Amino acid sequence: MRPGILERDLLLRIRFALDQYVNLRPVIRYPGVQTLVPSHTEDDVNFVVVRENSEGLYTGAGGFHRKGTPHEVAVQESINTRHGVERIVRHAFDVASNRRKHLTLVHKTNVLTFAGDLYQRVVDEVAPEFPDVRTDYVHVDAACIYFLDQPSRFDVIVTDNMFGDIITDLGAMIQGGMGVAAGANIAPEGVSMFEPIGGTAPDHAGRGTINPLAAIAAVQMLLASLGEEKAADRIHAGIGYATQRMKSMRAGEMGYATAEVGDLVVEGATS
Repeated sequence: MRPGILERDLLLRIRFALDQYVNLRPVIRYPGVQTLVPSHTEDDVNFVVVRENSEGLYTGAGGFHRKGTPHEVAVQESINTRHGVERIVRHAFDVASNRRKHLTLVHKTNVLTFAGDLYQRVVDEVAPEFPDVRTDYVHVDAACIYFLDQPSRFDVIVTDNMFGDIITDLGAMIQGGMGVAAGANIAPEGVSMFEPIGGTAPDHAGRGTINPLAAIAAVQMLLASLGEEKAADRIHAGIGYATQRMKSMRAGEMGYATAEVGDLVVEGATS
C-alpha cells in the first residue's frame, strides 16, 4: 500500500462518521511570503474555499466488472443529494455574508450536467435569502486559471468534494505552499477537526526542518470557531510576523528550525 493511503482512509472515515460536511480552506498570502506568482499581493490572495466534504466521488460508490481482464470496467459514481448540496451552499452563503459578500460556484456544469445542475439550482434558490451576497459561476478549469491570473476576483468559493480537493492544493501554492496552508473539517452541530492540509512528512521527522505555520494556523482557525477572536487575531499577527523574517516557506529552507519558527510566532503574537 502506498504511503499516505492508510492516513487518508482514516481521515475520510472520521469525516463521514462525524458528518464533518464542511471543508473550510482559507487561502491567504501572509506578508513577506514569496510564491510562484510574484505579481500577487496580499490583497490579491485572500479568499475562502467551502468544499462539500461528505458526498461526491468520495462516497466510494461504484465497482469493478471483470477486474484484471482485458475487458475490465471500473465505475466510480459521484453521489450528490439535495440535502447535502443545500447545506453546504447555505454554509457558504453564511461565510460570504461575513466577508466581502461575494459567492462563486465552481463546478463543471457544461459536462457534469446533472450534479452541476443541482448545485446551480440550489445556489439560485438560496440566493434570495442572502440579498446582500452577490453570486456568480466559474468552470473549475477557468477557476484554476484565475487562481494564477486574477485571484482577487474570488471571495468565497463553494464547490463539490473532488473539485474542492484539487483547487485547494493550487490555492496552497499561491499562498506560499503546503507549509502555510491550514484547513478545517467542520460539523456545524457536532465535532470539528482542524489540521494542516499537507499531511505527514516522514522524511523530515525529528530533524526540526518542517514548517510549523500550517499547524499553528489550524489552531488559529480552531480558536476563531470557538469565538476566541482576540486569541485568534494574535496568532494571525504572529504568523505574519514570522513570515516576514523567514527566508522561505519550504521545509529545510526557512532559515530557522521548526521550534525557532514557533518562537517567532510567539514573539509576534505578544509584541
